[in-house]
Amino acid sequence: MKLLIKNLLYYFCIFLCCILLSAILKHQLNLSSTFFSCLGLFLGNLVFVYFRSKGLVKDNLKGIAKLMYEDVSEEGWDQENLTKRNLDFTIESIQYIDLYTKKLMKTEKGTVLLNEALDNMVNRIGAYIGEVIKRTINQDFTWYEFNSVYHHSKSLACVAETTRPYTLLYSKKKDRAILPLNVVEQYLKGDSAYRSLQEYVEKMIRAYSQ
Repeated sequence: MKLLIKNLLYYFCIFLCCILLSAILKHQLNLSSTFFSCLGLFLGNLVFVYFRSKGLVKDNLKGIAKLMYEDVSEEGWDQENLTKRNLDFTIESIQYIDLYTKKLMKTEKGTVLLNEALDNMVNRIGAYIGEVIKRTINQDFTWYEFNSVYHHSKSLACVAETTRPYTLLYSKKKDRAILPLNVVEQYLKGDSAYRSLQEYVEKMIRAYSQ
């Protein structure tokens, strides 16, 4: 509604300026022609904005994040630590995610699992830490498909072409994106600038809470 009013006022001002300019230059102005031209521009702009916003495709990962405690292996450590009580989507809960990722990266069984199901681990862990960030900053960040944001916004202009198109968090109000799944992928591959996922989550919360 605010966008509609803003655009309506904008093109009404153009219409008034045309009338004023005609009076100053003492030219006869076809009011109906000018009005319908402005109306056409107004409607065309609305259609453009509408279809541009429709280009964003949501891909809610909340359910994937819950799999961190709903779909747990029979291992004793996993059963004891990857619980709904521990993984309550608070910043403090990331400590359990960090312990889990270290177990994956430093044990033979964990390494085999990463080699066989890296994408699955990236989706689950990335979705969980993304939900923690999303809930903590409590703004309009929403899960969207990567490519829909890439074509909609300039916020991903600096992202390398080799970046995997994982689902990401995007704010339409701020035109900013957060890529937790991509960070998790780099981290699990041992190619991350972050010493822990806790460090990454806290950094994102500080950066986007403003």
